[in-house]
Amino acid sequence: MTAQAEHESATDTGMEELGYRQSLDRSIGKFASFAAGVSYISILTGTFQLFYFGFGTAGPAYLWSWPLVFVGQLAVALCFMELAAKYPVAGSVYNWSKLLGSRVVGWTSGWLMLTASIVTLSAVVLALQSNLPRLWSGFQIIGDGTGANDAAANAVLLGTIWIIFTTAVNAWSVKLMSMINSAGVFIELIAAVLIAIILAFNIERGPHVFFSSNGYGAGESGGYLGAFLIASLASGYVMYGFDTASSLGEETVEPRRTAPKAILRAILASFVIGGAILVFAIMAAPNLKDPQLSSAGGLQSIVQDVMWGPVGTIFLICIMVAVTVCSLAVHTAAIRLTFAMARDNALPFGEKLARVHPKHQTPIVPAVIIGLLAVAILVVNIGQSQIFTVLTSIAIIMIYLAYLMVTGPLLKKRLQGQWPPADLKAGGYFTMGRWGLPVNILAVVWGAGMAINLAWPRTAVYGDPWYNTWGAFVYIGLILGLGLLWYAVKGRNHIGTLASHASETKD
Repeated sequence: MTAQAEHESATDTGMEELGYRQSLDRSIGKFASFAAGVSYISILTGTFQLFYFGFGTAGPAYLWSWPLVFVGQLAVALCFMELAAKYPVAGSVYNWSKLLGSRVVGWTSGWLMLTASIVTLSAVVLALQSNLPRLWSGFQIIGDGTGANDAAANAVLLGTIWIIFTTAVNAWSVKLMSMINSAGVFIELIAAVLIAIILAFNIERGPHVFFSSNGYGAGESGGYLGAFLIASLASGYVMYGFDTASSLGEETVEPRRTAPKAILRAILASFVIGGAILVFAIMAAPNLKDPQLSSAGGLQSIVQDVMWGPVGTIFLICIMVAVTVCSLAVHTAAIRLTFAMARDNALPFGEKLARVHPKHQTPIVPAVIIGLLAVAILVVNIGQSQIFTVLTSIAIIMIYLAYLMVTGPLLKKRLQGQWPPADLKAGGYFTMGRWGLPVNILAVVWGAGMAINLAWPRTAVYGDPWYNTWGAFVYIGLILGLGLLWYAVKGRNHIGTLASHASETKD
């Protein structure tokens, strides 16, 4: 590290204005910061886990939701990049909304983001079921896979084992986490590019397939548009979590310059490489009418059909690497958010949750608690046939809402002439300049529209009975209601930076 970098990492971290002292290990470099954002988005995990849902709902043309989601999420990411250039701190969404809006807005966004991250961890590890039994039948530990709940029950078992692993790694050290994450992302990126190239050399049809409804949506309410809006969930699931690069800002060298670039590179890489895989997979599929494409593991089946046996197996192993680093990154982000809220005494048992182990330099208690909660979510839902899509949908909606609690107050600050801060341009940090207002407006409109679309009660997404069909309102309402009850009764009277984490200069 250069002398200039050492000076900046020590004196220009964005923490001084928040009143926090440095307590986490600042050892994450540029690639590791980029890898954190990429691994949370996880090109291979997201595309392979929900391809079946998008394709089965709206057919090949569902792929148009990919660039649509990218444009909307890029607007959000650009707003986050400005904020990361000013405040690259742990629990980024929580701290940003707290600073831009109010204490209750910050707490609500943090609560939604935290619970969504725990649900996301549960959802991500479910991807193991779509891959491991394909590699070796012995991974189908419960039943033979033909029973009504064999797949769901086995997914819960495999997911639990994986969560134990991510808990251990995150509890041990940030350096170990970063090393595994960076190596995994490196493998994932190479594998993703090679998968796209091999699929491109095996195409069976032209791009015309993307310009027809192919009979999907016929006879249904809303026609193809209705089917398309439902299928957009498959794309929306992939392109979020880029804020993780900023949430690890307190452990990143030169965070005000590194975090914004990492956010942009993460979403761009995911869009380009993930999009190439999806486009060429549909063009290379031996038979688009194969019912397997509309069931879990549909994209995996294309890879195995198109590629020579051992090669397909190797790529399935690479997908497993992607799931590993994705679950690790999601767990890491949830820990940092818990830590950030706890040091503000904004969670029950704040002092214990905000404690950093003196040797490992990690918040061990949050790592364990988050792991236990994620496993509990899996176990509670073990008998639910809609476990994959219900968990995923709820997590996405809560994260979209949390993002809105950042982009909304940020837009208000822009309109009031209070953003961006003058020191961004003066210091050579990222700022959108005159493009800030239109991009911010797009981010707010997009976030609100997509949240409404995803929350709309549809049996195609949430299934039956009624409490699943209305799951977005029932489950999110319950989670938010319980959180706000705690905040109203106790939290609002105790929130404030813990003395053990306050900087010496804070009043």
